[in-house]
Amino acid sequence: MSHPSRSSALRRLPLDLATRMHALEPSATLAMAARAQSMAAAGVDVIDLSVGEPDFPTPDHICRAAEAAIRAGRTKYTPAAGIPDLRKAVAADYTRRSGLAVTAAQVVVSNGAKHALHNVFTALLDEGDEVIVPAPYWVSYAELIKLTGARPVILPTRLEDDFKLRPEALRAALTPASRMLLLCSPSNPTGVVYSPEELGSLADVAIAADLSVVADEIYDQLVFDGRQAVSFPTLRPGLADRTVVVAGVSKTYSMTGWRIGWSICPEPLAKAIGNLQSQETSNPCSVSQHAALAALTGPQECVATMNAAFQVRRDLVAARLRAIPGVRIPDIGGAFYAFFDISPILARGTNGITTSAAWCEALLEKEHVALVAGSAFGAEGNVRMSFASSEEKLERGLDRIARFVGA
Repeated sequence: MSHPSRSSALRRLPLDLATRMHALEPSATLAMAARAQSMAAAGVDVIDLSVGEPDFPTPDHICRAAEAAIRAGRTKYTPAAGIPDLRKAVAADYTRRSGLAVTAAQVVVSNGAKHALHNVFTALLDEGDEVIVPAPYWVSYAELIKLTGARPVILPTRLEDDFKLRPEALRAALTPASRMLLLCSPSNPTGVVYSPEELGSLADVAIAADLSVVADEIYDQLVFDGRQAVSFPTLRPGLADRTVVVAGVSKTYSMTGWRIGWSICPEPLAKAIGNLQSQETSNPCSVSQHAALAALTGPQECVATMNAAFQVRRDLVAARLRAIPGVRIPDIGGAFYAFFDISPILARGTNGITTSAAWCEALLEKEHVALVAGSAFGAEGNVRMSFASSEEKLERGLDRIARFVGA
């Protein structure tokens, strides 16, 4: 018996994209980096300050551990949630640095912190749930949330507040659909670091509203001026029962390509995330896991050395940007980004340039410097610059930026 055919208006071709894919935005950071690489390959002297990737080599003792793992034949499947020794090391490292005791059973090792975030959102969010996301925000947050069917609720913040979410703004944004608060400190893209008091005031609102909290702490060891990045679930009794901490080795140990991140959360959720990961990807790379184990348990002088270099670069970039008329920056307390306001420059409308995206495009074409438009981070009128590059490259890039704006 033949089946009635659907009308041509409703018919989808075999490889038509799902609706969710039409709403998915590509990473603006990676798109700008790809353009810069293409120009460089064509012989253009491009200074790429777009990507958040440490320029230091992965420390030698970590590389040696990976080589030893290969020679030892540790190249097979591992448990989906990560090798036991690495999960124990993550738990021990977090416990030592935060003061909050966690166990290996609360840790799931994933294919980078981005994958860990995807796991958490998929495990916790349902269609129609709302996730409160302060802007500026990392470019992937909103897209990962939307893929679950949930809705990112973007809350603008002010430069005058160092782009930090205020508790009264969080409280005002709450609705019956509010399910989760997403925070990043030290922040990508702004580099600001919340104080314990500032985070505590947000924690009080989250507890009163019965929100879950995802704390992206991937930059927690990259802090300047003697600051210390406090871990969110340590702020209030019982907060750990509603918080997921996401972190990894990419930024701290210059291991971006090794793709090892993790989530730390209550054990029942960790078990569910492990089950999800077992179906989606199985285990993270076995060799990379042994390298990450060496990173966490080996010498830590490399972390201090890289952090000191980033602080010198921060000082250079902040001073140079503040000297450019029309540019304003927040207090950069960590990570390796300068997120600067160019709205007075855009207001002039020179050459018809009135948006941050057009400004970055023109900068790349005229001065061959790659930055990322603030609109990609939910904050039009701003631009993100990575200072994970040599001082010489930063100086040249800043010279070109100053020349571009006529400073």
